Amino acid sequence: MRIRAVQVNELPILQDVERAAGHRFRDIGMPEIADDEPLPLGELARYQHAGLAWGAVNDADFLVAYLIADRVDGNLHVEQVSVHPDSARRGIGRLLLDHLADRATREGVPALTLTTFAEVPWNAPYYTRCGFRILDDDERTPGLRQIRQHEAAHGLDRWPRVCMRRAL
Repeated sequence: MRIRAVQVNELPILQDVERAAGHRFRDIGMPEIADDEPLPLGELARYQHAGLAWGAVNDADFLVAYLIADRVDGNLHVEQVSVHPDSARRGIGRLLLDHLADRATREGVPALTLTTFAEVPWNAPYYTRCGFRILDDDERTPGLRQIRQHEAAHGLDRWPRVCMRRAL
């Protein structure tokens, strides 16, 4: 699997990967998450244009997973990482996270951050195995607090969520 920058013509594929990956939430009683639409093309284009969108591609150079990131409080924040179910459980998500960590290290960025569901096996428990730790409430930066407020307004607090950090 190779990691490279996402091309503008691949933005609809990101949406397809997100929809396919989201179906797993239906199996654990979170159909609202499974049915949630991916980011619109304009938003995805913002990440791509900023150089903060990467894809994992197979031997045919077809995108099977992606990661988009933001800059939040001096860190790189994982906005979304999704792997198509046909390519899941092969270490691709970790490969994307490590790619972002390598970039952050080269830029002198101290950490990666993210927000995620606390009890979904492929969310917080997975990220813990990837080197992230759950932040206490008093460790949340202003930007992370703002992200959590936005998530709560979007209805995501129906299930426990956490902020996580991976020091680099």
